[in-house]
Amino acid sequence: MTKCSIEPGQQQYNRAWTTVLARYRQPSPMRSAREIAITVLCFVALWTAAVVTILHVGWWGLVFTIPTAGFLVRLFILQHDCGHGTLFAHRSLNNWIGRLIGVFTWAPYDYWRRTHAVHHASAGNLDRRGIGDIDTLTVREYRKLSRWARVRYRLYRHPLIMFGLGPAWLFICQYRLPIGLMRAGTQPWLSTIATNIGIALPVAAMIWLIGLGPFLAVQVPVTLMAATIGVWLFYVQHQFEETHWEEQDNWVFQQAALHGSSYYVLPRPIQWITGNIGIHHVHHLAAGIPFYRLPEVLQDFPELQSVNRITFLESLNCVKFVLWDESRKRLITFRDEKATRATAAMGDEKAH
Repeated sequence: MTKCSIEPGQQQYNRAWTTVLARYRQPSPMRSAREIAITVLCFVALWTAAVVTILHVGWWGLVFTIPTAGFLVRLFILQHDCGHGTLFAHRSLNNWIGRLIGVFTWAPYDYWRRTHAVHHASAGNLDRRGIGDIDTLTVREYRKLSRWARVRYRLYRHPLIMFGLGPAWLFICQYRLPIGLMRAGTQPWLSTIATNIGIALPVAAMIWLIGLGPFLAVQVPVTLMAATIGVWLFYVQHQFEETHWEEQDNWVFQQAALHGSSYYVLPRPIQWITGNIGIHHVHHLAAGIPFYRLPEVLQDFPELQSVNRITFLESLNCVKFVLWDESRKRLITFRDEKATRATAAMGDEKAH
């Protein structure tokens, strides 16, 4: 993985990207409509194929749940772009399409959009953690925890929780109530309630039509796989060894965006179905760029292809980086923290 170093002289250079990338913000309404239509039709067709095959052939129909989950991820990317107002020129059109897609993804649009906006406004800011991101402690904070609190954090960071139980809890349970936004007004509540009703009606109709067993046999694996993929993508986009975190006084938006987000290099079919979300450093620099124009930016500015570049194999290594080391300015592992603490203890013993 290659990372551009951050030096005081580069701050003006980093800020210039905001102006440079503004030209890519213009959406193509026909392209956006086509992307939505293709994704919805493919998702519905694959979901239906899975059900029909299970009903008339057998459990081989579960094979269809894998690509169905992929298109559900793509639907979430479209909802994500609606939240940034990038698919169409009119904000209201983006919002209503996002709300409709939220019924498919089980993610209440206005609730999710609010937390995601906080994430974009505070990514990499040590003093503004906690909403719309993955909980990350500094080494100093971790060492101040009680033994039980450390166990809880280690459990939270365990892959089985982070990419298993966590995604299931988020999309099936947490998104049913506007947790974390109880004081943010009525909009998150209305969005959540409306989405829940929007989910309940077609779910009840499908259960009445095909039965509870076949419905669950398709919907459960599709939801769980898509949720896990979504959390994994979000994790790799920010939780890599040489990411960027700063305290409020030293935090600069453009630096945090460019150096605290990865360029996740994926095979072309996977990049397509995930809506180019792996080009995440560009997305954070200019969130108003439609997802289908992100590759244009890399083509026009090849230097961005080397910033925080992570391949799929390299991304598997990101799971172990769990604590922010303030002194080394990088994420470290629990083993690294233990070794550092042991070395410091030995140094203290020698000093005495």
